Amino acid sequence: MSVPSNEPPELLRTATPVAQGAFRLVVGFLFACHGAASLFGVLGGAHGGGTVPTLQWPGWWAAAIQLAGGALVALGLFTRVAAVVCSGSMAYAYFIVHQSNGLFPIVNGGEASVMFCWAFLLIAFIGPGAFALDTALRREPTRRAADQDARPVSTT
Repeated sequence: MSVPSNEPPELLRTATPVAQGAFRLVVGFLFACHGAASLFGVLGGAHGGGTVPTLQWPGWWAAAIQLAGGALVALGLFTRVAAVVCSGSMAYAYFIVHQSNGLFPIVNGGEASVMFCWAFLLIAFIGPGAFALDTALRREPTRRAADQDARPVSTT
């Protein structure tokens, strides 16, 4: 009798980077949309209309983090750092803005803050996955075959 393996099937193993990249792209895009709505009044505006006053604490700064951080995460550029900043901003939003209205997110209206906080924390830990500019920029140019077999010359 064999014990079932906890290893995922080959299809899931090979598709994991693609799923990570898609998750990162969607979460980052949705977060950037929140920032754009608050800063520019598009997509329904801030809290159902309008914009947040320029440089107002914490609303304008949160919206700036949402727009810039969300765009960076969606593009996969400086992904881990941007995701940590985005996660921290949502933790701040939850504990400072929402939790004073009740303990549970369903009661205090903080569901989006909690979900974004944990989604960005996950992205910070697992990395950008496929389709990330980080990955594309990090790749070294292909070396010629002769260079691959070259050995260092001794100077002694």
